Amino acid sequence: MNTWDAIIIGGGIIGLSTGYYLARNGKKVLLLERRELGAGSTSRCIGGIRQQFSTPGSIRLAMKSVELFSRMEEEFGFSVEFAQTGYLFLIFTEEQKRHFLEVMQLQKSLGLEVYFLEKKDVEELVPGIDSRDLMGGVYSPKDGQAYPFAVLKGMAEGIMSQGGEVKRRTEVVGIIQEGGRVKGVLTGRGEKFYAPVVVNAAGPWAKQVGQMADVELPTEPERHEAFITARLPYRKIPMIVDYRPDGGYFQQRINGQIIGCYTPKPRVPGPREDSSFEFIGEMSYRIVRVIPWLKNSLVLRQWAGAYTMTPDGSPIIDETELEGFFVAVGMSGHGFMFGPAVGWSLAGKIVQDEWPLPMEEFSLRREFSSEEALK
Repeated sequence: MNTWDAIIIGGGIIGLSTGYYLARNGKKVLLLERRELGAGSTSRCIGGIRQQFSTPGSIRLAMKSVELFSRMEEEFGFSVEFAQTGYLFLIFTEEQKRHFLEVMQLQKSLGLEVYFLEKKDVEELVPGIDSRDLMGGVYSPKDGQAYPFAVLKGMAEGIMSQGGEVKRRTEVVGIIQEGGRVKGVLTGRGEKFYAPVVVNAAGPWAKQVGQMADVELPTEPERHEAFITARLPYRKIPMIVDYRPDGGYFQQRINGQIIGCYTPKPRVPGPREDSSFEFIGEMSYRIVRVIPWLKNSLVLRQWAGAYTMTPDGSPIIDETELEGFFVAVGMSGHGFMFGPAVGWSLAGKIVQDEWPLPMEEFSLRREFSSEEALK
């Protein structure tokens, strides 16, 4: 069968989520992935889920995702290890404090549960934290984590259970179009598949897929590394975000492991998956500086994956000038946490021809002049 209701290009969280919610709306979905599911970014992320952002669109999107994550165990029939273990942003300067308090006003106005914590409150939340230079923190107990591989599995199975198909190792090399609208795709094996809707959810390769349809996307992938430790006694360490120039972010998974990463300077461009010797030592230092008692933790492995960035650090979620050709790209490191709501929103637009959430903030046609402050 070569004709479908929708074709999704990309088998990460964005593509699978879009296909999953389309399938739940009765659409026959074909998803095409050039390698394995999640190979670009999702299987390489650290599983954090937060709602603390600085723009209304991102906050709403993340809050919807949390709602959808909370339903997955019931929908999939197995656990995705979703747990609301919290996100804690550390504050070290008056300027940081002022900025976070301003952003909190917006977050609270949209219904997010978020608190400013004094230094003593942070010490109570994270026993053993080195608080010598700390002024406090901003904390949402409703943020948390999930296991990316389980989420991908549930969504893929959901697509197939509704009559859809998920094709791995099938690279799209062309977009079929006629009369100003999309008609389907061409694969590297010469196969042609047809649908009135095609979604570019190709992650690090989104720009190249867009060019196949003569759509220019301002996205650029860059390498980010991560590591994970052996299991430790579970101390409920939330995702700790340290925005100091030599800071990072890490959390304790519900199985006891510590997982974390940091943004490299200078940035390392390209969809690269090679790891550096520098990272393991530098990441260890950045964690132990915050929680010294973690110094004897055993690092099991490290890896690298891609963040696909936009000029302003916010996603692009839109229908293009080529009718029926949608893009959900440039997640800028937030794809896993945004993923369920992005797919749910796209499915709503495709099925009902109306966005279920305000999406102007993510338009391909925006000026990219502002910037997400809580990257």
